[in-house]
Amino acid sequence: MLGFLLWLLLLVVCWPLALAALILYPLVWLILLPFRLLGIAVTGVFELLKAIILLPARVLRGRPVA
Repeated sequence: MLGFLLWLLLLVVCWPLALAALILYPLVWLILLPFRLLGIAVTGVFELLKAIILLPARVLRGRPVA
C-alpha cells in the first residue's frame, strides 16, 4: 500500500518519470528473472555440498545421551 501511495505522489510531482517507472518495472523484472533463478540454483548446490561435507561428522557424532 505504501508503495502505491509513493507512486501516486511521484505521479503528481513528476508524471513522466512515474509513467516510465510503470512501464519499465515489468521489463526490468523479466530481465532479472533468470539471475534470480540462477541464484536459487547456486544456493541449492552450496547447501548440497555443505550437507555432503558435514555428513561424516553427523554420522560419527551419534545420538545425544539423554
